Amino acid sequence: MAWDVFLTEYKNYLQLERSLAENTVAAYVHDVIKLKQFLDISNRNVDPLQVSSTDLHNFLEYVNELGMTVHTQARVVSGIKGFYKYLVFEDIIEDNPAELLEAPKLGRKLPDVLSFDEIEQIISSIDRSTANGQRDLTMLEVLYSSGLRVTELTSLKISNTYFDLGFLRIIGKGSKERLVPMGKSAAKQLKIYLTEVRVHQKPKPEARDIVFLNRFGGAISRISVFTMIKKQCVMAGIRKNVSPHTFRHSFATHLIEGGADLRAVQEMLGHESITTTEIYTHLDRDYLSQTLKEFHPRA
Repeated sequence: MAWDVFLTEYKNYLQLERSLAENTVAAYVHDVIKLKQFLDISNRNVDPLQVSSTDLHNFLEYVNELGMTVHTQARVVSGIKGFYKYLVFEDIIEDNPAELLEAPKLGRKLPDVLSFDEIEQIISSIDRSTANGQRDLTMLEVLYSSGLRVTELTSLKISNTYFDLGFLRIIGKGSKERLVPMGKSAAKQLKIYLTEVRVHQKPKPEARDIVFLNRFGGAISRISVFTMIKKQCVMAGIRKNVSPHTFRHSFATHLIEGGADLRAVQEMLGHESITTTEIYTHLDRDYLSQTLKEFHPRA
C-alpha cells in the first residue's frame, strides 16, 4: 500500500474514532508526511511498513539539524509514535519501530552559538569566484546580519529588499510582517549577487521575485542551505553542529552581548513573546560572569 492510502486511513481514524479537532488531525498527518519527505530525500523508497527504527532516529537527527525547536520536535515525535501505534492497533504491523523513540526534553536549552571569528572563518572558506560562491556568501551574510529563519531566507523577495533604507521586509511565522535591518556587508554582497549573478539567471515563473535561486532557476530549498553550511563548516574546520538556525542564534546573542535592547532584538527576530527572546540573556549572563572572572582583581 502507498503512503497516501495509509495517510487517508489514519486521518479517518483520528477524525472518526478518536474525534480529534481538525487542526490536531492535520498536524498529526503532516508529521507523517515530513517523515515520508525525509525518506524520499534519503533515497529510502520504502512504504510505512518497511520503515525501521534506524530510519526514525535518522529522521529525528535531520529534524533537529534543520533547527526546529524542541517543542516542534516533541510534537513531531508524538505524531510519528501515534501513527505507528495506529498501525499496531489495526493489526497492520506487529513490531512498532517507533516504540523506543524519545522526544527531546522540553527544558529550555541554550542554543549553539558561533563566535564572530568562527563566522568569519566560515564566510572566508567560500570560493567567491563562482556564481554559487557569491550566492552562498550572500546567504550567510544575510542570515547573520538580519537573524532570519531559513524559510524566511529562501522565500525572500527582491521586491522586499529596500537598499535605500537598509531594510528587508520579512514575511515570518503566521504570515506576520516585520522590517529587519541589513548590515553594510550584507547589503553590499546582496547588491553584488543581484546585479552580477542573479541577473544572468533565468528564473522559473513562480520564482521571478525570489532572491536566491538554485541552478535550475527555482527558489533554493532549505535543505540546500543546510547542506551548504555543513560543507563550509568542514572546509573552515569548525567542529560545532552548525545549521542555518545557528546563524540566527549567533545574531541575537552577539547583539545582546553588545548591549542591545531586548525589545529591539525581539522585534528583529519576530518573536511574539519577549520570553522567547530572553533565552539569549542566559548566554549574556554567562559571558558577563566569565568577563568578571577574567578581569576583576577580586574575582
